[in-house]
Amino acid sequence: MEKLEQYRSYVQQVLTEYAQIWSPKSEIDRQLIFDPKGDHYQLVYVGWKNRWRQYGCVVHIDIKDEKIWIQHDGTEVGLADELVKLGVPKSDIVLGFHEPFMRQYTGFAVG
Repeated sequence: MEKLEQYRSYVQQVLTEYAQIWSPKSEIDRQLIFDPKGDHYQLVYVGWKNRWRQYGCVVHIDIKDEKIWIQHDGTEVGLADELVKLGVPKSDIVLGFHEPFMRQYTGFAVG
């Protein structure tokens, strides 16, 4: 259980740090969505720009079976590498946005 709590903390930390990079003058809001009971975490953007609705998921991470599943990573930094820097072994990170067959070539967990 300690490992799971640590992973929750790490995921929230990297998402919070990435969200703070966003331009404060932007008309688009960033929203951090943390569901620690269900182990679902997201960073989304929402707002209006030039009369066009803007909405999208920047990052979606789940924790399941004591592994961190990165379901979507729309960042330039690559949050898997940020989690590794914090001490999460690559064997506990699944790049869920890659098809299962390709995961064996990523250097991270297969599933």
